[in-house]
Amino acid sequence: MSAHLSQSGIPRRAQTLPDLWFSLGFRALAYQILVIGAVVAGAVWLIGNAQDALARLGISTGFSFLHERAGFDIGETPIAFRSTDSFLRAYAVGFLNTIKVSAAGIFLATLIGVLIGLARLSSNALIRALASSYIELFRNTPQLLQLIFWYALITRLPVPQQAYSVWDAAFISNRGLILPWPIDAETVARVLLAVAIGFVCVVTLRIWANSHHRRTGRHVATDTAGTALLIIAPLAVWAASGAPTAFSVPELRGFNFAGGLTISPEFLALMLALALYIAAFIAEIVRSGIRSVPSAQLEAARAIGLRPWHRYSRIVLPQALRVMIPPATAQYVSLIKNSSLGVAIGYPELFNINNSIITLSGRAVEAIAIMMAIYLSISLVVGLLMTLYNRSVRIVER
Repeated sequence: MSAHLSQSGIPRRAQTLPDLWFSLGFRALAYQILVIGAVVAGAVWLIGNAQDALARLGISTGFSFLHERAGFDIGETPIAFRSTDSFLRAYAVGFLNTIKVSAAGIFLATLIGVLIGLARLSSNALIRALASSYIELFRNTPQLLQLIFWYALITRLPVPQQAYSVWDAAFISNRGLILPWPIDAETVARVLLAVAIGFVCVVTLRIWANSHHRRTGRHVATDTAGTALLIIAPLAVWAASGAPTAFSVPELRGFNFAGGLTISPEFLALMLALALYIAAFIAEIVRSGIRSVPSAQLEAARAIGLRPWHRYSRIVLPQALRVMIPPATAQYVSLIKNSSLGVAIGYPELFNINNSIITLSGRAVEAIAIMMAIYLSISLVVGLLMTLYNRSVRIVER
């Protein structure tokens, strides 16, 4: 057998286990394997003990209960649900309600947070003071207290007969917010799905274009393709569905409104509580991100005559995003997890529905494990998407 030679021509001895142990990388890998093995072994031991204890008490375990009849109704369901449906479908309703209020909260929190953050940097002392007051108020009061405040405020609005109206088309009362809505709901769903797919494609295209630019130095224009994906594609879906334009306008009939889209008081209160609270933190993230951009660049932008909007949109924000994205991701994940506070006002999100399932099925361990897995999965997906976006805008040093 021929011996391996080093660069100097001296035979190189094969590495043995003692030699590998002096390798920093090998020891780090070994420690990680030992820790993971200990955690897995501990989890198996705990689960085994729990199953033995439950078996001695005559309590069955497993996830077969998911296909049993739920036996309870849900007040707000994005998909059809009846009490005769399974626990699994109830989980689907809770998951969709959580996603719905979280998505609306993230959008509103980002919009308000950016505006307040920019206001904190205004040259006007009154605007700065108002923005600072907003941040101090919402950051330093408990979020549960804010949730109860908004719910109490909405439920004490006038009754439908005396509802506040906006051009006699939209109404707000103690029954919630009622808006005009297209009659053809299926077409709306298709168009929204096309917008969502187009947005994902645009982000993916931008990430590829930035990566290609860093590798080759060649710029790839994505504006035309992005416009087609975000605007033309949804319009094509709408046209292919018959281009419906009919709207259902809410009308007062008796003691309530009929027609249109009704947004419940519970959804409104939870969305406002989540968005306004997280917006205060996002505002500080925006302010610190903008402050991280060297002031000399702003002075240069003023010197060449750029307007304030162009200074922020073309110079400041693209650089500040690299600082803002990581902490903003943590706030988005926090907002999603805090949606479980909806149980305090009866909004049927995941945590609320999970409590009902535990009560009726008696499977507390399994139900809590399912809820934890769902929250973990949502958080990981959000973190992954924000990480990919962060990589697309980061500065690569060469």
